[in-house]
Amino acid sequence: MTKKHKENKEISVAVLCGGPSLERGISLNSARSVLDHLGSLGVEIVPIYFNEKKQPYKISTAQLYSNTPSDFDFKLKKTGKELTTASLLKTLKQVDVVFPCIHGTFGEDGEIQSFLEDNKIPFIGSSSASCKMAFDKHKANEYIRTKGFYAPHSIVLKITDSKKDIENKVRKFWDDEKIKRAIVKPASGGSSIGVFSVENVQDAVESAAILFSKRMDTRVVVEKFAEGREFTVIILQNKLGMPVAVLPTEIEVEYDQNQFFDFRKKYLPTRQVVYHCPPRFGNEVIEKIQIQAEQLFSVFGMRDFARFDGFLMPDGNIWFSDFNPISGMEQNSFLFLQSSRLGFSHQDFFRFLLNNAFLNRGMDERIEDVFNSKTRKPVAVLFGGETAEKQVSLMSGTNVWLKLRGSAIYKPYPYLLGKNREVWELPYSYMLNHTVEEIISNAINAEKDSERLHLLIDKVKIKLCVSKTDTTENFFTPKKYTLNEFLSKYPFVFLALHGGIGEDGTVQKILKDKKIKFNGSGTVVSKLCMDKWETNEILRKAKIDGVKVAEHALYEIKDTPKNITKELNEAHWRMLIDRLGTKTIIGKPRGDGCSAGVVMLSNEKDLATYISMIKNKVPVAPRGTFTSQPNNIDMPEGDVQDVIFESFIETDKLKVQDGKIKHTPKSGYVEMTVGVLEEKDKIKSLSPSITIAEDTILSVEEKFQGGTGVNITPPPTEIISTKNLNKVKNSIEKVASKIGLRGYARIDIFVHLKTGNIIIIEINTLPGLTPSTVIYHQALAEKKPIFPLEFLERIIKNKGY
Repeated sequence: MTKKHKENKEISVAVLCGGPSLERGISLNSARSVLDHLGSLGVEIVPIYFNEKKQPYKISTAQLYSNTPSDFDFKLKKTGKELTTASLLKTLKQVDVVFPCIHGTFGEDGEIQSFLEDNKIPFIGSSSASCKMAFDKHKANEYIRTKGFYAPHSIVLKITDSKKDIENKVRKFWDDEKIKRAIVKPASGGSSIGVFSVENVQDAVESAAILFSKRMDTRVVVEKFAEGREFTVIILQNKLGMPVAVLPTEIEVEYDQNQFFDFRKKYLPTRQVVYHCPPRFGNEVIEKIQIQAEQLFSVFGMRDFARFDGFLMPDGNIWFSDFNPISGMEQNSFLFLQSSRLGFSHQDFFRFLLNNAFLNRGMDERIEDVFNSKTRKPVAVLFGGETAEKQVSLMSGTNVWLKLRGSAIYKPYPYLLGKNREVWELPYSYMLNHTVEEIISNAINAEKDSERLHLLIDKVKIKLCVSKTDTTENFFTPKKYTLNEFLSKYPFVFLALHGGIGEDGTVQKILKDKKIKFNGSGTVVSKLCMDKWETNEILRKAKIDGVKVAEHALYEIKDTPKNITKELNEAHWRMLIDRLGTKTIIGKPRGDGCSAGVVMLSNEKDLATYISMIKNKVPVAPRGTFTSQPNNIDMPEGDVQDVIFESFIETDKLKVQDGKIKHTPKSGYVEMTVGVLEEKDKIKSLSPSITIAEDTILSVEEKFQGGTGVNITPPPTEIISTKNLNKVKNSIEKVASKIGLRGYARIDIFVHLKTGNIIIIEINTLPGLTPSTVIYHQALAEKKPIFPLEFLERIIKNKGY
């Protein structure tokens, strides 16, 4: 008699996240993916979070939607349940399996695996011995070289070495290997953080000193910069326990100006990196990479899954430079990008991974696919566009589409809006490409590439022993429509566009005229809020009690003289600082999204540079272009007619350190962002969030990318009183009513902590809906928490659909 398996709802998985490494924010992203996609199959997810001191806490699933652990570290004792070793073991032994999603030290070096092994707790992933062997970059490379695999020479510097010894070691290595450029990185860190690219001995020594001073590792590796073509490959175990390499991804990076594939390029869509899956290598090279990856998986004795990074060297050698026992699992990570080429959805992948792990461990559990036989209402999700924020739109659109796939009410279909208003209907796998440009390029070349792609895919699927029920997302050739053709197909369009025609009322008017329902505010209000100048003027004239706008001045680009003399520029700068009343000013396009082209200007040189870049349509301001600019800034795309200059509002210094909020008063103002949500035809303010930036201005990453930036929701009473916080919410509702916002929106503000008065920065009628965006935190902070899927469903329901 066949033994009856548990139903999905009877299976429980403990997800371990956090940890002491700098990749703890990425760990939250991975844990969130497990919650979203394994949880949506009915599996019970039990999140266990380890703080920086490796103290475990049982946390709510809601906290997995935080941007970073710093969002809640300071209140863990209130919001989480601190676990002793005994209570941790009791919790872990009550679930069917443990899924470690901790990246870097503690999660991938074998420590947490050793703990689980010692206590005979089954877990997903490689053993402690395998993790320990693979995670140390230097030792791993030395080991694979003894097994006949290619690996270039490197050296290890120790924290106990004297400065003179370090310099001598580096200089000798530099001379022996004839190095022109080198990589300096922690010996046992992750694959992105704390990695330096250097061009001389002194910089290498200084980089090592930085890593040691920040205690990122006690050992640092110095290796020659690989001149080859970069790739990464996922390896999965099939039901027979055999390793199978999926389709590798080639990573095309602009290597000029000492760039390399760093943390920001890996985790935020950028034009500076392009992914090719499959790679632009010959099929025989791809097969060689796959074979060697499978061999190394076996050499290290790994289990279940892993990700290996490497280089195809100019001489044809293949070098595997990094071995990641726990691959990142963000919504469009390499793991999902590569597995989706085989027809796996996110849910399919987790079913396949866990079911094979259960089988290979002799466990009886099986996770079944959940077929939703109920007829669901169709929803088109439209994203992309022509603005500088199209990559953020891609992140929003992908997340909305993935979330709504779990809805019992709505069935989403993804569509990409191109720069010429063409609309692409996309297969599942193309939705996970890194950038809008990649998606369009792949869509255009789909038919030409299909024969080669299917040949490569079929080989992998045979080796993986993939059955018909394992994959649910068959590939189809992307279809191109005109905007009008697209709009004739759906009764509801979910706009995940940011800036441009998607947010300025243009698309809203087209939809309204065709009697098609859509999310967000209508034509007139969308057009108004996109015009930052006009919005400021309306709010200034409204004279709402406790509400102001920053002092502002309008500059028309067409008025810029052909030849701006130094004297004229200095006079213009003096006039601006006199009028705005501050020594520093903020420049922003009058009608773009909330991040593109927003720059802090400190002097007349910055002013001249800013106007020149806007006028000449320069797409990116590299870091250091302006006086206070540590990161690249995307500039607006296309013609910008007007620029607004505003007074710079200095804010109090807030920092989350050692699990506590450190508040250093300066002006009494802090920056906050507030979501609003329509309920029964009335706009209601959600709980505000304090936004803490690395720099003076929030970057695109900090606003939208999980694992970066800090949002504290709700603001603690030691920062602002409940009375003043309620005043802020009341003022926000008055502003929303005056402007005429509908559905939902986000309002960015400065708040004076002692009075509760606010200064409006801007209003976004289609705020970002990326996986860990702040509006989700605020919805989850309601008395009755609103989870992201329910939040999206409410947005649609509010429009009567």
